Order: sequence, then C-alpha cells, then structure tokens
Amino acid sequence: MGFIKDFPILNEKMNGKRLVYLDNAATSQKPVAVIEALEDYYLKYNANIHRAIYSVAEKATQAYENTRKLVSDFINSTDSSQIIFTRNATEAINLVAYTWGETNIKKGDEIIVSIMEHHSNLVTWQELCCRKKAVLKIIPLNEDLNLDLKVYQNLLTKKTKLVAVTQMANVTGVVTQLAKIIKLAHKKGALVLVDGAQGVPHLGIDVKKLDCDFLAFSAHKMCGPTGVGVLYGKRILLEKMPPFLFGGEMISHVTLKKASWNEIPWKFEAGTPNIADVIAFGEAIKYLQKIGMEYIRKFDALLLEYALFRFSALKGIIIHLPKDLSDTGGILSFNIPGVHPHDIGSIFNEEGVAIRVGNLCAEPFVTALKSPGVARMSFYFYNTKEDVDAAFKAAQKVYKIFGL
Repeated sequence: MGFIKDFPILNEKMNGKRLVYLDNAATSQKPVAVIEALEDYYLKYNANIHRAIYSVAEKATQAYENTRKLVSDFINSTDSSQIIFTRNATEAINLVAYTWGETNIKKGDEIIVSIMEHHSNLVTWQELCCRKKAVLKIIPLNEDLNLDLKVYQNLLTKKTKLVAVTQMANVTGVVTQLAKIIKLAHKKGALVLVDGAQGVPHLGIDVKKLDCDFLAFSAHKMCGPTGVGVLYGKRILLEKMPPFLFGGEMISHVTLKKASWNEIPWKFEAGTPNIADVIAFGEAIKYLQKIGMEYIRKFDALLLEYALFRFSALKGIIIHLPKDLSDTGGILSFNIPGVHPHDIGSIFNEEGVAIRVGNLCAEPFVTALKSPGVARMSFYFYNTKEDVDAAFKAAQKVYKIFGL
C-alpha cells in the first residue's frame, strides 16, 4: 500500500535531499484529509460549540462530538462520555494527578511506575508523592530490556493505590504486558493508568478488554493535529473526581456564592476547547481505521526487522532492542561508540534524514541503558525500506567522518 501521496510533506526536501522522516515517535505527519478538515472548519462553519442554537454552531458542535464518539469506538469504550479532550497526553496524566490523585492519595500510600516511563508519566507522580508524602516505587528492567514483572509483583502491596505504566516504550519500542500488569494491580485494589502516547497509534487498544482505569494519549502521534489529547477514565471514577479547571462550559449552575459542576465529560473541559483540531482528529481516526491497526502493527514489525538487519552490519554499533522482537514496536535506538548522538543527528540531517537524539524525555531509562543519550529512528506506515536505506547511508557517513 502506498501512502506517500497522502502526505505532501514527504515530497519536500531537507538540505537538498529527499526528506526521510524517521521521528514518528515524537510526532507523526498529517494526511491531506486531516489538513482539509481543519481548513473546512475555518472556512465554512467556524463557531463556538455547545453554546448557540444557530445552524453553523450546531454543525460545529456535532462535528466535535462526533470525534468523541469516534475516539470512544476506536479504543472500545462503552460510553463516549468517558472521553475527555485535553491539550495532549501530558495534560491528561496531570488531570488525573490533580483530581483523583489530590483527592485519594494520602501519606504513606504507594504509586508504582516503571523505569521505561516518559517524563510525563514519571515526574507527574514524583511531584504528587512529594506533595502527599507518598512513596514512589519503580519497576526495573530485566536482562532483555523488558519490565521485570517478578519484581513488580513484589512491589505491589495493600498500600499501592495506582500503577502508571506505558503501553509502549518510546526509547526501545518494547510493548509492556499490560493485561498482566493490570490484573495484578487490581488484585491489590490499585488502579492502573496507561500512557498510550506511543502504543495507541501503532497498536490500538481495547480498554474494555484490558480493564484499565485510565488511558492517556495524543492525537499528533496518530496522524492528527497537535494540541489535542485524550483522557479515558471509567465513569465511576470520573464522576467522583473534582474539576481540574474552572470557567465556562464545566458549570451546571452558578450563583455569586457557589457553583455546581456539569456532567462528564464537560466537567473537565473548561473554556473554549480546541474545536478545529478535535474535528480534524476525527478524520485522522477514520484514516487509521481505513488502513487497519493490524496492518500498521505488522508493517512496523517488518520495517524494524529490515532496519535491524541493515544497521547490525555496522561495526561496533550498539542497538537497544530486546532479543525477542515479537512485542516490540517500530523503534530502533542506537549508539555508535566514540560518537555523540548529537553528531549522529547532525550528519543524518545533512543527508535529509530526520531522527531524534538525546535522552528522549526518558532520562532515567536512557541512563539505565548506560548511555548519555541515544539516536532513535521511529517508523510509521508511510515509511519505506528506501527510507531505511537512506538512514543506513547516513550512518555510513558517520563512520567515514569519524574514521571508524
């Protein structure tokens, strides 16, 4: 299947070379259908939502709420009111910390995260534990760069109130054993928040089957616009949680002395939301559904296998992948001994290849890999073997320049 025609940016040049975009774990590119949806809203029915009865506003409201239903169906939520729109996955995680967390976490309680977490799903809980004098526990890696679930099981106690874990690591692409992690947590009475920012765009997710309590992810990593995040939460939890922000739309009734709150999801969506981008996100979901998440998962695996085959031929290269690639997404992070990752990124840039370098907003994880930083290639369904070949050629240039 050829998708390049749907992404005009992939026909652009960078430093005089064909743009090879391999930074999809940071953000994905946007198909024409998504861009046109943005334009269509601003040109034809730009109006605020939920607040007017004239036709253009009603059309905008319907389009916005249609996306909520599309998101609900995409993750197999039983009720679209359990879908809350935020600015990004980071804000969704913080919403849980500042509402459920502030209400329910007490001194001596325990929160468990993993060593593989993005800073958004680590620092948020570090700070909550500091404020509440709670205890933060860390699931370590095993020898094959997966989470050590034997240690995890021992970390769980009656004091554990929340487990916050990624669906897929943004450094290594390792897919966590969510079903087992959630089941063990629930046996101890703990809730589970899943950071799906990396996993949902490549794997999809079924919140009903997994039985997770919260899920956070972002539109911009799954062909949607920036500025839109999603928080899914079980209705019984969301209804008990206090509001995160105060203002318009999240109010049911107001007097000069007090206010009462709107129903979910609007209780958590104060003020004018990011209407245009939420509407366009709906087009992104339809686009991914047309391709099929199973196809995307298989394609990621094939491209990763090819990239591993090519890059493994480079002398002395260190590739941060588990031996078993069956539960790994389309991410290949590596180091070249004697070459700083920033130098690798600069040389790749000269060759028109866009990759990510540094600690990838996962500094404790990168440190656990005994590296000051890594170079990361991350793939999506519109990438090709020719893109991997271009990256390999750029890597060969790194070796040539540094005399390796």
